[in-house]
Amino acid sequence: MKNRQLGKSDLYVAPITLGGNVFGWTIDEAKSFEILDAFAAAGFNLIDTADVYSRWAPGNTGGESETIIGNWTKSRSNRKDVIIATKVGADMGQGKKDLTKAYILKAVEDSLRRLQTDYIDLYQTHWDDVTTPVEETLETYSELVKSGKVRWIGASNLSPERLLASIEASKAHNFPAYQTLQPEYNLYEREGFEKEYEKIALDNNLSVINYYALASGFLTGKYRNENDLSKSPRGGDVKKYLNDRGYKILEALDKVSERYNTKPASVAIAWLIARPGVAAPIASATSIEQLNALVEAANLQLDDEAIALLTAASDWK
Repeated sequence: MKNRQLGKSDLYVAPITLGGNVFGWTIDEAKSFEILDAFAAAGFNLIDTADVYSRWAPGNTGGESETIIGNWTKSRSNRKDVIIATKVGADMGQGKKDLTKAYILKAVEDSLRRLQTDYIDLYQTHWDDVTTPVEETLETYSELVKSGKVRWIGASNLSPERLLASIEASKAHNFPAYQTLQPEYNLYEREGFEKEYEKIALDNNLSVINYYALASGFLTGKYRNENDLSKSPRGGDVKKYLNDRGYKILEALDKVSERYNTKPASVAIAWLIARPGVAAPIASATSIEQLNALVEAANLQLDDEAIALLTAASDWK
């Protein structure tokens, strides 16, 4: 398992990112610690979260995931051994997406406090605020980098136009440049990334740390019909994949996973790892069994035949 460099940064990550969206939502702090311990013990180091995780859950206000991660790193005294990526810009109760200087300067302090750290390794634009010039956002990040509170920056959910404008602004004004891109990308959801973002990422050395790597669990193979949708709180997100193309993808995953004696989830992520520009797909885990599938994916070398079968089955063109 070879670590990969994120963009031009000095951050080297194992080829799987642990998604922190489930911490404080579908699993509590004790279970989150169990998953985080096993993740670190397996040699992985990149944990992705956001200030807004998991504000949508009843009784939550946002920051629950960051708080759990902060408690974990403090209790394990391992802050220097992990790379923490968090995000800013989502609606945290202010009623809008916000990337203004004033908002970011407040939000970063809140994230640092919850994470119980004095620096964030990778600070990412979560959702775009089209009313704020990209120059204002990037200048603010520049201040945070110079102060040592942020090491590197990344982007998620920006339009291609705003992403390119940000890249140009960083060059023109000597602002920090985005090192990573976090798009939705998996075997089913391919078109958006491959049509609009893949070339930008490759041309500008943006390392892709894509989310929904398992399509809300659909690519694990546990959802085969509508009766299976009740198996988890995220079942409702999966219904849209239960169609001819989705079943064709599952069939290909079944064939490859049987051949390699592994799980469909491992195969689906191994396919992503083999894609150009992809550094470390994001996947969450709520059990050690699920985490083990991620570990297997990082060590699974699919041959050309397996990759071609999966690529053809999931073709969107």
